[in-house]
Amino acid sequence: MRTAPLFQMVDAVTVPVPSLDDGLAFYRDGLGHTLAWRNDATGQAGLHLPASETEIVLATALPHEANWRVDSVDEAVRAVRAAGGRAAVPVDIPVGRTVAVTDPFGNSLLLLDLSKGRYVTDRAGNVTGVRK
Repeated sequence: MRTAPLFQMVDAVTVPVPSLDDGLAFYRDGLGHTLAWRNDATGQAGLHLPASETEIVLATALPHEANWRVDSVDEAVRAVRAAGGRAAVPVDIPVGRTVAVTDPFGNSLLLLDLSKGRYVTDRAGNVTGVRK
């Protein structure tokens, strides 16, 4: 039996939008959430939630879902499978790794780690790199 919790926190809630500009017009300009980062290459933009580390991630090509942060995606895959769940093949992302898993009850979960670091942005919030 695992003695330490696998999930560290909700890293982000992904919200699908038709375009980043449309999403930012609503969530940033209309609802007041400040831009944390914008990556046009991935079709994603992160917005701050003021009382939390969790971000709203606007995405042009991803479904609505919660993203659960783990220390290590590879370790999480082993733990999920050992506990009776299923896991897809992990995928590298600019800031780490991610994997889609399913619990024994059919619930899909997206897990990610920040093993490569966090986005570095310019003054406008555009991603310029990743810093460990």
